[in-house]
Amino acid sequence: MTYMEQIFSELEFLTHGEGFIDITHDLNLFIEKNNFHSGILNLTSLHTSCSLTINENADPNVLVDLKKYMQSIVPFDSYLNLSKNREEIYYQHYQEGSDDMPAHIKTSLTNTCLSLSFKEGKILLGKWQAVYLWEHRFGQKERIIKIHIIGEKKQNKYNLIKSD
Repeated sequence: MTYMEQIFSELEFLTHGEGFIDITHDLNLFIEKNNFHSGILNLTSLHTSCSLTINENADPNVLVDLKKYMQSIVPFDSYLNLSKNREEIYYQHYQEGSDDMPAHIKTSLTNTCLSLSFKEGKILLGKWQAVYLWEHRFGQKERIIKIHIIGEKKQNKYNLIKSD
């Protein structure tokens, strides 16, 4: 017989301006330290100006290209040239800096939550995949990612419940 457990916790990350932080190792370590074997890992960013994403970890140019593409569709300028007649449309929300409203838009276009399966204590990812925290603001920021795991604990000789 196996049994399911759940835990709620969080991990903190310090970003260093716009860009990506590979958090895959931190997540796998968290699963291992909490003695989980298999289950579901739910991640939630508590911020409106950073994202969670899964992407390639083999070629760093992938992340460079993602950042450039996002910058091209959501510029840091204080206005947008979206209309057909090139009328300038200014951001209304600018009090927290020129990077704030664009960061909110980028977050809305991406993910603030991820749900990932794991087995044998490791997140199930493709060979070239990693989980990234994507910072959309300038400057150093402290970011909190909430974690909710639902899964089976590893069995060992001290478990009182036997596995089927």
